[in-house]
Amino acid sequence: LTVHNMGYQGWFSKLDYWQTGLGWDQFNSRSVEAFDRVNLLKGGLYHATIVSTVSPRYAREIQTPEGGEKLDGVLRDRGGDVLGVLNGIDESVWNPETDRLIAEPYSAADLSGKAACKAALQQKMGLPVEARAPLVGLVSRFAHQKGIDVFAGALDRVLAAGAQVVVLGSGDAWAEQLFQELSTRTKLRCFIGMNETLAHEIEAGADLFTMPSRYEPCGLNQMYSQRYGTLPVVRAVGGLDDTVEHERTGFKFRELSADALGDALLRAIYVYRHEPLQFRAMQLRAMQKPLGWSHATRQYEALYRLAIAKRHGRLAASRASIMGR
Repeated sequence: LTVHNMGYQGWFSKLDYWQTGLGWDQFNSRSVEAFDRVNLLKGGLYHATIVSTVSPRYAREIQTPEGGEKLDGVLRDRGGDVLGVLNGIDESVWNPETDRLIAEPYSAADLSGKAACKAALQQKMGLPVEARAPLVGLVSRFAHQKGIDVFAGALDRVLAAGAQVVVLGSGDAWAEQLFQELSTRTKLRCFIGMNETLAHEIEAGADLFTMPSRYEPCGLNQMYSQRYGTLPVVRAVGGLDDTVEHERTGFKFRELSADALGDALLRAIYVYRHEPLQFRAMQLRAMQKPLGWSHATRQYEALYRLAIAKRHGRLAASRASIMGR
């Protein structure tokens, strides 16, 4: 069983249990019963031979009261059967060298096209076309999990520092209203809704990209950002912590607060403005990281072989070999 997000579990009334087709012998605390209700994910966690998640850090977090969404005890019961395999990205779609949705292609060997992408994004969003103005991007659901309230709380400091901000997404009404209102009087611009082209344009045109998530099983945008030389500023949770190296391929903060996010963004802006050689070195290091699926594919094959061996009593592989360590 692969768990993507522990926040979504399949809770149902006991009165609907008959629809599962399971016998009442399975309605117990070590199967699908939880607080006298049906919890399908709990049953899956107990009955799966192996449980995997989409990042190693998230595999540890869900075994704690803070991250387990009331099933941390079940996951601790499974112990060494809970493993994390980091997601990859589709490099045929998210690649600045071949991306047809951005203004100009570019690569780690030649970053000149990124400046053209920034200018095109500024022009499209009605921002001053200023090459040296730090441009921060956010593409996200406007939701509690994504820390959209934390982002909103940090905006005053970021905008006061002279940064431009481009936001793409939808969700909580208060957030949509706030970003639309800020778009009329600050250097923040927003697009409410889904827009695949604009998502690519933000990844290519921004200098920095932020993800202040409360929890993040894996996350993809921080990997897209690194591939595009757009340094991510992320909270060090889940897959964000696994995939971003602090002040090497991006910037990380730990405390869940607007002040902590603001501090991290202002640090990133300082490096952008005053340490351009360091910023460029971080961009190149990020763009050259292996972020595709080849490593994860090998790990999943080993994981499934381990599950088969465990099921048939032929446990020949160790956890360390499965995880490539």
